[in-house]
This record gives sequence, C-alpha cells and structure tokens, in this order.
Amino acid sequence: MDLKKVDEIIDKYNAEKSSLIGIFQDIQAEWRYLPREAISRVVGRLGIPVTQAYMVATFYKSFSLVPRGEHEIHVCLGTACHLRGGQRLVENFERILKVKAGETTADMKFTLETVNCLGACALAPLVRVDQKNYGKMSGDRITKIIKEYRTDGEGKTHGEN
Repeated sequence: MDLKKVDEIIDKYNAEKSSLIGIFQDIQAEWRYLPREAISRVVGRLGIPVTQAYMVATFYKSFSLVPRGEHEIHVCLGTACHLRGGQRLVENFERILKVKAGETTADMKFTLETVNCLGACALAPLVRVDQKNYGKMSGDRITKIIKEYRTDGEGKTHGEN
C-alpha cells in the first residue's frame, strides 16, 4: 500500500481531525475500501483514537473495511421497487454473478448491494451501477449490463439514464 498517497490525502485536509469523513471518502475512492494500513496512518497523523476511526468507518454504510469490486451494483428495495420486482432482480444478479448481496465477485469486478431507497420511485424497479441509473429494470437486461461493464471496464457504452 502506498502510504505516500494516504499522506497526500491527509495533507489535502491539513490533517484536521474534523475532516476524518472526507479523508476516508478520498481513501475509499482511491482503493475502493479503507485498508487497515491507511486507517492506522490516519489515526497517527490526526492524533485520534483508533476506536473513533473505526466507529466512523463502520457507522456509515458507504465505507467498507473489505475490498470492493471495480463496479458497485445497488438494487433498490424501497416500496415501489420491491412491489415491481426488486427482490427478483437481486436474485437474478446473485445467480448470474455467483455472489450474495453484500459480496464481491472473485474477479473483484462487481460488488452487489441492496439499498432501501435510491430516491427515484418513478423509475422502479431501479438498479444503479456506479453512478448510472437503470430504471424500469427487468431480469433480461441484467446479463447485457453485466457484459457491458465486464468488457469496457468503465460503463462508457451505456445508453440510458
């Protein structure tokens, strides 16, 4: 792990204790999780207790202490999405990716998550891959989306929002 990069992130925030969440967000963006070594460096540089750092890291669902996939798939299970087949979408993703919700594929390409609401009920059922929304999602579209993200690596060829 490149601790120089961690130091750059900490320095960007002037090593302010009040910037812990921002520092963690940048570390997570860089490594797709919060590596133990990075947390230790942050704790040492900010002069905060280890328990405080882990309390923040585990309180917010956006942080992960284990490596995440290159692409994060979020399936909405809010009321509208649930009623329109959200749970079936989760089951389809689990079958195709061979992981359960909350897990990452062996190739580190995808992490599958369920969320309580993505705030776009008119598009139900909704799936978000990274920051791209796929509304009125159906099981037959899952394979196509996964294939596109596997091949282009950045989701650049997706045509809908």
